[in-house]
Amino acid sequence: MNLKADKYANIIKTQAKSLGFDFCGIAKADFLEEEAPKLEAWLNQNYQGKMAYMANHFDKRLDPRMLVDGAKTVVSLIYNYYPQEHLPSGVEDYKLAKYAYGEDYHFVIKDKLKALLQLLREEIGEIAGRAFVDSAPVMERQWAQKSGLGWLGKNSLLLNRKMGSFFFLAELIIDLEVSPDPPMIKDYCGTCTKCIDACPTDAIVAPGMVDGSKCISYFTIELKEEIPQEVKGKFENWVFGCDICQDVCPWNRFSKPHQEERFLPHPQLAGFTPKEWQEITKETFEKVFKKSPLKRAKWEGLRKNIHFLSNG
Repeated sequence: MNLKADKYANIIKTQAKSLGFDFCGIAKADFLEEEAPKLEAWLNQNYQGKMAYMANHFDKRLDPRMLVDGAKTVVSLIYNYYPQEHLPSGVEDYKLAKYAYGEDYHFVIKDKLKALLQLLREEIGEIAGRAFVDSAPVMERQWAQKSGLGWLGKNSLLLNRKMGSFFFLAELIIDLEVSPDPPMIKDYCGTCTKCIDACPTDAIVAPGMVDGSKCISYFTIELKEEIPQEVKGKFENWVFGCDICQDVCPWNRFSKPHQEERFLPHPQLAGFTPKEWQEITKETFEKVFKKSPLKRAKWEGLRKNIHFLSNG
């Protein structure tokens, strides 16, 4: 790779750090050959459940050049969301996945990616590209591994040796040739099976293979119909999302609190009692979760989840 490409890599990483990204890795935009059979097998098992969109754009998921004309580079970025304080999590308390405490990450990180692309254009010149935050057919964990940011744990999440897994992944796919980082080949999970053992719905069906249709996050966010009775009593009061496989992961002892004000919970949220959750009105929901990821489940979805948990 040439000196210019090395220089571009340094510029990208410096600017990413200035915007608060914790890690930045670079990979050549290419066809994900090893992932094609894995993705096909996962879909054939119907592990996507009712998430029909997961079966769409199969080719685009595997080749970023089909998403961005002339794409040469995939820039993968990590942004921390581990909270300073955890919301109440007593035996009776309802629990939210930590990523959902504050403002929806799609907005927060998309703003930063746009700023990053603008900074790069100012410093390097015209760059064509697109920013992605978990909202397009991009295999973000695989690209992050390919760019050296971590490895895929037994719970299928990306794990980073310095900060565990409580972070968001985002990508810039650009038409600029940039020196790539070496991929992370080593798996640092070893013989540990804590995530597999801890999952109450047995969603981790094999190391690195998750049956999405059995995951608590799927039931409480993605599933629009009634939650099946066979998982009654297995949710451990998770009302939106689930962190069980991350909470038990030894690598998450390296998690440090984020510095992002927009991820702080709404003041009212911290004191929510089970009774307040059960009696939440649409008006309160709209006020407390105005810009929250919970908007995805909507008030009706949240009510459905609470009803499922509290009537058992």
